[in-house]
Amino acid sequence: MLKTTGATFLAIATSFFILHFSPPPKSYYHSLFISSSLSDNASISHHLRTLTRRPHVAGSQANAEAASYVLSTLSACNIMAHIVSYDVLLTYPDSRSLTLTPSPSEPPITFDLKQEIYEGDPYADVADEVLPTNHAYAKSGSVVGPVVYVNYRRVEDYGTLKEMGVNVTGTVALARYGEIFRGDIVMNAFEAGAIGALVYTDRKDYGGEGGDAKWFPDDKWMPPSGVQVGTVYNGSGDPTTPGWASSEGCERVSVEEVESSGDVPLIPSMPISGADGETILRSIGGQIAKDNWQGSKDAPTYRVGPGPGVVNLEYNGKQVIATIQNVMGVIEGVEEPDRFVILGNHRDAWTFGAVDPNSGTAALLEVAQRLQKLQRSGWKPRRTIILCNWDAEEYGLTGSTEWVEENRELLASRAVAYLNVDCAVSGAGFHASGTPQLDDLLKLATQQVQDPDNSSQTIYEQWIQSTESSLIGRLGGAGSDYAAFLQHIGVPAADMRFGAGYPVYHSMYDDYTWIENFGDPMFHRNVAVASVWGLVALRLADEEFLPFNYHSYALELQKRAEDLENEMSDKGITFSPLFKSIEELSKAARKINYQKKEIKEAKGWTSMWRNDHVKLRELNDRLMMAERAFTDCDGLLRRPWYKHLIYAPSRHNDYGSTSFPGIDDAIENAKNLNTAESWHVVQHEVWRVARAVKHASLVLDGKLT
Repeated sequence: MLKTTGATFLAIATSFFILHFSPPPKSYYHSLFISSSLSDNASISHHLRTLTRRPHVAGSQANAEAASYVLSTLSACNIMAHIVSYDVLLTYPDSRSLTLTPSPSEPPITFDLKQEIYEGDPYADVADEVLPTNHAYAKSGSVVGPVVYVNYRRVEDYGTLKEMGVNVTGTVALARYGEIFRGDIVMNAFEAGAIGALVYTDRKDYGGEGGDAKWFPDDKWMPPSGVQVGTVYNGSGDPTTPGWASSEGCERVSVEEVESSGDVPLIPSMPISGADGETILRSIGGQIAKDNWQGSKDAPTYRVGPGPGVVNLEYNGKQVIATIQNVMGVIEGVEEPDRFVILGNHRDAWTFGAVDPNSGTAALLEVAQRLQKLQRSGWKPRRTIILCNWDAEEYGLTGSTEWVEENRELLASRAVAYLNVDCAVSGAGFHASGTPQLDDLLKLATQQVQDPDNSSQTIYEQWIQSTESSLIGRLGGAGSDYAAFLQHIGVPAADMRFGAGYPVYHSMYDDYTWIENFGDPMFHRNVAVASVWGLVALRLADEEFLPFNYHSYALELQKRAEDLENEMSDKGITFSPLFKSIEELSKAARKINYQKKEIKEAKGWTSMWRNDHVKLRELNDRLMMAERAFTDCDGLLRRPWYKHLIYAPSRHNDYGSTSFPGIDDAIENAKNLNTAESWHVVQHEVWRVARAVKHASLVLDGKLT
């Protein structure tokens, strides 16, 4: 008869318990999350319809009601949810007018500045709740001057005008929207000497080509009366609390200090429709604009002016300290509750906001509902997941910035990553941007989710087939709520969506009907965004080892440094300190990957696992904190809020930047001044970046020098 010892019995009992009663591995729940049994495109459609039934600009009652809907939905998912409010400076239009005198012999034309309601518009009854077209934070005033056509008003466009001998001083600049941030269009116009700026939506870019082109509601294109509104504020957060949170009773700077900060334009501006833009263009004489400055085939010939057309632009705005509301949902981690994986999307919209941003809000609520179903099945996250629904993003990333500024130190020590979705769906084709250590994670997630437009392939397969240049973009621009996390405090970040730009952006035609007919008719793309978004979050929240790969980061920096060195080959700038630091980063990345492998192999049913658990936590902390080392407390030159020396906006385009923005800004300045001192600043910026990269390698290495 076989005798069974107590130890043997315990081993058998333990094995039986593990086989029959232990919870499934986390990978089981991750697969369940993206399964068709949990996804619900009808629910997403319902959320989107509810959120977009009225215009809901920040500070409005309609937006407060939308916040209540998000809060109640999260609470219904058994997610701890609450509202965080801030009192911030917002602006609204008070009065505005625009008159064109085509020539001294012709009568003036007064524009009605209205977006037209189309026949059968289901939102006609609330169309009067749409704000009159305006630029948020535009300077109030009245100007009269001849018109100059400036194309997209990039720096190179004014260079072209200078070569043509066209003087912009004292004129009103007419620019077509696109290529760069509208605030930079106005700021660049001011720096060139213009006294006012008009930004119109060109048919060639947004209205469809040809005389027989159709527009919304018959097609996806912007109607002739459509206007892209938006902010012209070049900063982030509440302008009256630069660098600190706009909490009740806080310190505020004066409006005069705001105007002197350089972040708000100093000339009046206004967005106008494509139809009004073409009317003004017909009044402009002078030299014919370059071919790539011209409009659609049946548009008038574009000339640069100035005049003879003269415009009278008048705008008066009102400034209000208004309450905004961020809605926050928290699912606490069971093993590492002090490590945060943060998902964010904003809620406020200039009009109905079906694409921008509530396709993303609907996806956020879909993620929340799926996580609730996982919890019912026994899943519990290792780390804390925070779901954030931001307010006042459209004014200047305000809600997210205020929250990050208020919680800066806690987030800097505990945030694992920030995952952003703004416009979740505007069409076909997946796009993602992120910091390089997340590249592998984004690729793996898209390899597990079916392409919503072709069931025979994954999103990843569609993605690589449709991408001509770099697969994953970078987060250099300040176009959405990742900015405060990455560019201010150095948290790894990613942003994802289906579709690129869309024609009715920031107009009153961005409604549920547009997305139902053109953006995502079956709401399958929205389901797919939620799947990728949630899967990336789950892996960050659940995996024992943070799935970061800094080798990708080193490769990215190496390539960019080589490009800069080639560009500066005749300027006497040495990049050797930067290359040396990048090599150290590469070595540290290889070392930490090896250490990760060692700990995995050592893990087992031994008492040593207690020590390995400490090693695991320490290793993960190094992976999490390395991104922080790319920041500098002094920030970028003349832009101290932007602390990140690898990814931040270009000084002349808030929407775009390549790596090393401080070096780029210094090079641009040195090209204009061409002095020994200006080129010395370029060399100084190279040294600054080299030091930051070295700091990151030391953090990854985990040892003091």
